[in-house]
Amino acid sequence: MTGGTVPGPDGEPRCPWGVSTEDYLRYHDEEWGRPVHGDDALFERLCLEAFQSGLSWLTILRRREGFRRAFAGFRIAAVAEFTDADRSRLLADTGIIRNRAKIDASLDNARVLAGWAPGELDALIWSHAPDAATRPVPRTLADVPAVTPESASLAKALKKQGIRFVGPTTAYALMQACGLVDDHLADCVARG
Repeated sequence: MTGGTVPGPDGEPRCPWGVSTEDYLRYHDEEWGRPVHGDDALFERLCLEAFQSGLSWLTILRRREGFRRAFAGFRIAAVAEFTDADRSRLLADTGIIRNRAKIDASLDNARVLAGWAPGELDALIWSHAPDAATRPVPRTLADVPAVTPESASLAKALKKQGIRFVGPTTAYALMQACGLVDDHLADCVARG
């Protein structure tokens, strides 16, 4: 799909991906592209974007509550205290994606972030938000990039601080999900 908006179930125009399932519709309309602040909330999105790598976002959305239960609500301080027994529990948890590298990265990232000052993750991520006035408004899905200079810079900054499993594409998906950029198509009802 590279076209413009399509009508949703209510007849309003939406990004084509946002009307393919009820899960996507809710996520598209209520969450994607809306500003997210707070270290724990951003840690959750960072983890989920890493878990999504190589998979459908729908797979992650449908397991999101399982992830939240398994990862103590993505509270950085709690996840940073996870033990080897917790790691084993996560590797056996069918409610999440049981990928060893992604689980280990999430645990290691929590330990790194636990040493940061409150608000530091929020500030670092949001410091990479591009000026909305300089960004072209996408008219079709083909106009939406997978990587930008800002996402490459964000990935580099996170890696420099010891955060694992975040490349420029994952960083850009994070930027979209957390409202640093608004990639809803020009005619989309959910565009900010």
